[in-house]
Amino acid sequence: MDTELRDRVVLVTGATTGIGAATARAFGREGARVALTYRGNPDLARKVADDVEAAGGQALVVRLDLEDPATVEEAAATVARHWGGVDVLVANAVRWGGDGPPDPGVRFEDVPIEEWRAMIDANLVGAAAQVRAVLPGMRARRWGRIVLISSSVAEEGLPGPGPYGTAKSGLYGLARALAWEAGRDGILVNVVAPGFTLTDSRPPVPAAVVDALAGATPTRRLSGADDVAKLVVFLGSGANGNLTGEVVRDGSAAARAPHLGG
Repeated sequence: MDTELRDRVVLVTGATTGIGAATARAFGREGARVALTYRGNPDLARKVADDVEAAGGQALVVRLDLEDPATVEEAAATVARHWGGVDVLVANAVRWGGDGPPDPGVRFEDVPIEEWRAMIDANLVGAAAQVRAVLPGMRARRWGRIVLISSSVAEEGLPGPGPYGTAKSGLYGLARALAWEAGRDGILVNVVAPGFTLTDSRPPVPAAVVDALAGATPTRRLSGADDVAKLVVFLGSGANGNLTGEVVRDGSAAARAPHLGG
């Protein structure tokens, strides 16, 4: 199967660890030119960039902070100056709030409304800003692929306050609207909703918990970052000829683990 990705320009946001880093490497293996973003750790981003180039792609490192809209515009502009535009956007960057997934011990009513605004601004409006920055160029070329990274939390929820899951569920509506609005210009837009994924960015999970979760999936195993990355590459490639406006769930999404995050 020809992915038609050689020399295509791919922008993967939030690409220093986990699914984002695996996705950048996977596009590199297809011979793509991969721009990968970081928020606060350029050294880690450069290491992923080295991996992309070792895999056969080209790499460019740029900074992007979801809480600073100017950096979203500048990241897209930098890629355009360097390579002429973005063919594929993988909107993977995320704002958790704090140091990780929401605390299940926090009650809904104890979350300040400012935190709701910040979470939705970053994870939903921030995704729209990423699309907005690259869409005109895709329209001009009459070809584009956009993959929005959501989470099984958007459907399953998790104990504790709801701003993160609420923001991630909003990506579904964004994809449906864009599919209709941009499809006539050859642009396909989809959402990937990973379930509990084993990545290098996730804190260690007890083996018994991993086994229990894996046993709840059809394949009896949890997805790794590379599994999700391969799905993203397909949706972002020329091999995807007409799939748009859909939410695609990986096998781990069947494992119900709301107490651990998605």
